[in-house]
Amino acid sequence: MNRWSRLSRFAFPYWKGITLSLVLTITGVFLDVLKPWPVTLLVDSVLSGKPLPASASWFYSLPGTGSAKALLVWLTTATILVFLASWARELTQSYVQTGVGGRLAYELGAELFHHMQRLSLRFHGRHSTGDLVRRVTSNAGCVRDLVFGVCLPTFGALLSLGMMLGIMWRLNHMLALLSLVAAPLLGILVHHFSRPMEERVYRQMQLEGEMADAAEQTLSALPIVRAFGQEAAQHRRFVDLCRETGTAYVRSVLAQLQFKVGASGVTAVATAIVMAAGGTQVVAGKLSLGSLLVFLSYLASLYTPMETLAYLSSAVASAGAGARRVFETLGDEDHVVEHPHARRLVPAASGQGAHIRIEGVTFGYDGARPTLRNIDLEACPGEVVALVGPTGAGKSTLISLIPRLFDPWEGRITINGTDARELQLASLREQIAFVLQDPFLFSMTVAENIAYGRPSAGRDEIVAAAAAANAEEFVRALPDGFDTVIGPRGATLSAGQRQRLSIARALLKDSPILILDEPTSALDAGTESVVLEALERLFLGRTTFVIAHRLSTAKRADRIAVLDHGRIIETGPHDVLMLQDGMYSRFAALQFDQTAWKTQERQQSASA
Repeated sequence: MNRWSRLSRFAFPYWKGITLSLVLTITGVFLDVLKPWPVTLLVDSVLSGKPLPASASWFYSLPGTGSAKALLVWLTTATILVFLASWARELTQSYVQTGVGGRLAYELGAELFHHMQRLSLRFHGRHSTGDLVRRVTSNAGCVRDLVFGVCLPTFGALLSLGMMLGIMWRLNHMLALLSLVAAPLLGILVHHFSRPMEERVYRQMQLEGEMADAAEQTLSALPIVRAFGQEAAQHRRFVDLCRETGTAYVRSVLAQLQFKVGASGVTAVATAIVMAAGGTQVVAGKLSLGSLLVFLSYLASLYTPMETLAYLSSAVASAGAGARRVFETLGDEDHVVEHPHARRLVPAASGQGAHIRIEGVTFGYDGARPTLRNIDLEACPGEVVALVGPTGAGKSTLISLIPRLFDPWEGRITINGTDARELQLASLREQIAFVLQDPFLFSMTVAENIAYGRPSAGRDEIVAAAAAANAEEFVRALPDGFDTVIGPRGATLSAGQRQRLSIARALLKDSPILILDEPTSALDAGTESVVLEALERLFLGRTTFVIAHRLSTAKRADRIAVLDHGRIIETGPHDVLMLQDGMYSRFAALQFDQTAWKTQERQQSASA
């Protein structure tokens, strides 16, 4: 199924609006056919004094048409009425197409956004956020361009072309044949320019996506940019992208202009040939002046749909480039697949946690090099399992497999005895709460952020969760308390405040499985103690996996798994691992030495 037929399914639900637009297009063609006739009757009958042709004899039934002056008034009125009808039709069609076209584009954008959310994190790691946003907000308009910029104009142009040719054939066979000289030449132009136009528009769209991504990255990281004094460098980078995009835009417009100049030149030459031949026939008395005028008027109306059909290659190029970017994304199947007969995960009794087993798991990101190798690990209901190891050991990768952000290459992960791949994704993720190293907060109120995982929660429950997370005091001190709107990504709060709101969010969700990714690594000692106290409450009755670089978090765990190069090399509680001469004990000794040195330094500074 090509991209055009795939786009058509988005248009089908709006068939009523599209049909109305089609009817208005047909009406416009008939009105265009009527436009030249008042001029013909004026020249051949009113000005020359000849009687009206049989096809227009009904004019004599109108009041006062016995005189040439009255006939002139009626013909002028007819011209005005045709003009007003054409104007009203065009206005109505613009309104209909704007409304339906907007809904078409927004529906495709919504479908694209939904698909992006389902795609794996590996896909999002390969694509920049700004570019993906551009595909949703801008390139999704390709379905509107296809329907109202390609399909309907094509139908209208073909209908108009057929009617004009039929009328012109009846007026004069030879001139009608001469007028068709332009058709093959326009076909050659379309064949020559259509592919370059699509490629140049596609390149322009790609660069616009890069521009959007560069702007998004710089503005999101503005504190870092300023801290390192890189404003000028970022500006130069963006200016370079702007210039490159501008060049691509000019190249795409140049290709379209070259095509339009060529098409206009072809129709101008063809019109000159017809005028010369028609003028010769008028001089020879074989054709009336009025007939030549109406023929030339129809000739313009003939070349208008011809040029429309030719120019459609430009519209097709633009819509095709947008559709190409849309279906690059919609066609990507890099997502976690839900089994068609997947079962709901039945939660354990409140306060018991879940039984999780990781059995022989091997996984990697690039399809060739494994990040995890033959991992075996178990977490019994209510246990806290800490993952410790050097950077790049595979800790974050391992916990990302539990909610099925990825699926292992080999082995399996079971939740209460059921393979996670046999569970419905929604029900699995309902049973998991997250507290991350850098908690993501949305530009919503404090209450809405806490209730993000459970939107139905009441205000009393939200306040209770904040209190349990040691967050109520600072929240009530905010300007509007729980109704205070947090800045983007929680930028108006400190790291410790953001972390406590993240813990409150996890507490309120009340899931039996808890995943924490270095929740205290960015905090100072004082804030860490407050957060750890809140975490102790959070651990109760939940099966918890926590990535810990600080042993103040790890030593509280029931079991510690030490990872190195994608393998588990040690497991056991803190006291047992400290007695072994392994990586954990060396890691602990190094950290404790640093802690003792910092404590001594603070004491010396205080005494001084």
